[in-house]
Amino acid sequence: MKILVCDDDKEIVEAISIYLENEGYQVSKVYNGREALDILEEEVIHLIIMDIMMPQMDGIRATMKIREENNIPVIMLSAKSEDTDKILGLNMGADDYITKPFNPLELIARVKSQLRRYTTLGSLETKENVFRTGGLEIDDESKRVTVDGEEVKLTPVQYKILKLLTANAGRVYSIEEIYEKVWQEDAINPENTVAVHIRKIREKIEINPKEPKYLKVVWGIGYKVERI
Repeated sequence: MKILVCDDDKEIVEAISIYLENEGYQVSKVYNGREALDILEEEVIHLIIMDIMMPQMDGIRATMKIREENNIPVIMLSAKSEDTDKILGLNMGADDYITKPFNPLELIARVKSQLRRYTTLGSLETKENVFRTGGLEIDDESKRVTVDGEEVKLTPVQYKILKLLTANAGRVYSIEEIYEKVWQEDAINPENTVAVHIRKIREKIEINPKEPKYLKVVWGIGYKVERI
């Protein structure tokens, strides 16, 4: 698999590349968001590690452009550790976030986790490949989501959350359950992360996200997709 590393600090790019290549990944290296977009036009990329602060085009704007046409997993990389930066990155379509300086083992673990979800989105055991409730339909074979016949583009994490809830329509999942099933790791303060993804899903599948028809909160418990 090929991973795109995008950071204006060439030493960091080289260090990350060494870690990834030692794990058997191919690596493409670029140094700003514009170069990242150009590479995506030329090469098949399976995951992107994207710095936030870069010249010419920063990581946030680059991720927004990528999400217009592509669901490749994006891991944001930044020296900033404030929650606002993390939430901003997730809001713009990033799937995960890690701060510099980082532990190489943690970075590799996050890369493997994202690639596993990206390549095995259909791993949830079901008896059917199509899930429906009202006008919401998920075709798990083609990974296609439609609402009233109109296709909706979701990121891999958004798809996994929506599929989990739709396949079990009517059942309420706690924030911790959603996080552990989708991220496949122990939930440690997952509220902000899950809430950001839920909000983005609503913006895409609901006519009025403030009065959702499908994806609803059950106050004090968690979230569910309504059985219609």
